[in-house]
Amino acid sequence: MSLFREETDRNLLPYEGIVQYFGPILSKDSSDDYLKILLKDIPWKNDEAIIFGKHIITKRMVAWFGDSDYEYTYSNTTKKALPWTKELSDLKSLAEKITETKFNSCLLNLYNDGEEGMAWHSDDEKALGKNSTIASLSFGAERKFYFKHKSTKEQISLILEHGSLLLMKGAQESWLHSLPKTKSVKQPRINLTFRTMRY
Repeated sequence: MSLFREETDRNLLPYEGIVQYFGPILSKDSSDDYLKILLKDIPWKNDEAIIFGKHIITKRMVAWFGDSDYEYTYSNTTKKALPWTKELSDLKSLAEKITETKFNSCLLNLYNDGEEGMAWHSDDEKALGKNSTIASLSFGAERKFYFKHKSTKEQISLILEHGSLLLMKGAQESWLHSLPKTKSVKQPRINLTFRTMRY
């Protein structure tokens, strides 16, 4: 059980943004089923980025879904959204119900093991608007997740559990987040980040 399950109104950030951790919102069996389906049915592709003019292909794999064929540009590359699968639509509805927020798109990340992670960054692209809200649903291996304030460098961490939900509201302007690499994790993790694109 999550330490914060009884305190989902508690903000894990001390200032300038809101992060709420709901813990696992699905049973272990349901989470296991979703993990298998997502691994098998999502058209995963290695992520790409253009950094300092150099084209980088990451080990981490991604997929982009939405209500419409939204285009999402980050790291100087653009993706066009695919239509929702039944499972993604069901998970979106569940995240919307719990967070009381409507979402119209989802960026999925597949980390095949602990050797794959995500460096410090903010999801602050123009298309997300200011003070955006992102709901992050995790399946698979438990991983440590960090926040770091852009000015004070203060850090906060938590463990993202199998089937758990994390909500970030208005945190992207002041806080970075990361998923550090770890050699101890040998299993895959899938992360669904539900967003609201503004065009």
